[in-house]
Amino acid sequence: MPEQTHTERVTLRTLRAKVRAGEKFAMLTCYDATTARWLWQGGIQAFLVGDTAAQFILGHDSTLPASMPFMLEITAAVRRGAPGCFLMADMPFGSYQCGDDEALRNASLFLSQGGADAVKLEVDETFEPLVSRMVHAGVPVVAHLGSRPQAARQTGGYHSAGRTPAHADAIVRAACAMIDAGVSMILLEATPQEVSDRVVERAASISGSSPYPRPVVVVGCGAGPACHGHVVVLQDLVGMTDWQPPFVKPIADLGKQLSRAADRWARLVASGRYLLKDHPYPMIEQPPRHAKPHTRKPRKR
Repeated sequence: MPEQTHTERVTLRTLRAKVRAGEKFAMLTCYDATTARWLWQGGIQAFLVGDTAAQFILGHDSTLPASMPFMLEITAAVRRGAPGCFLMADMPFGSYQCGDDEALRNASLFLSQGGADAVKLEVDETFEPLVSRMVHAGVPVVAHLGSRPQAARQTGGYHSAGRTPAHADAIVRAACAMIDAGVSMILLEATPQEVSDRVVERAASISGSSPYPRPVVVVGCGAGPACHGHVVVLQDLVGMTDWQPPFVKPIADLGKQLSRAADRWARLVASGRYLLKDHPYPMIEQPPRHAKPHTRKPRKR
């Protein structure tokens, strides 16, 4: 397995340098420390702790039930698993639509308690004042445009976005407004290639006159090849879901592998052979004077 060899922490500056050098970068969703550690060792440097955890970890049918305490806890877990990664955290539904003061407090918690490098909000042009206030307070903001899962109840389900000229123009206008407000990154979900082409072009052309650090990094989630980086849900990518969006072709079959492993374990236990001849704790006449309790050795990072 390839392992990360660099020791420097991956930051927004790292991603901006990749954009300037024309290098694409991969991002994956992640919700726990163990998985983060293995993904980091495999070469993934950027993680999204998405509110999709409500679906893939908790079993809900949408992202809406993800709560602030839950999202903070799993964000901190991913940080512990991959201390050097760039970490983007989703602000869950209701955590930033509740008034600017409360939204800023919640965003700050992701940085101070969750260890996040940036927070992501599903927005349109009307969120410009809130985003501007967060940026002025020192919060790196990612503007999520295009398909917006937190609005699924309002729109009647999950849909692609920007597929008519008028809708495409609205997304590009929102992107320009967010860039003017000082966002560090834009995430485009489920849009035509023409939309991401325009957003990437606008991000580059506006960047030069902005007082904020640039370039603006554009990450796509099924949004076309022009994006600087691409993110998908890990469980979709590794074959642990029954259905995947059309922009995610599984590159592994971990779901079936896990089922086979579970079947082997169940058969082993049912056979009565487990620990029959190799139980590690035989009786002893007298314990050593300084016997140490059974503890799991700390793992090297």
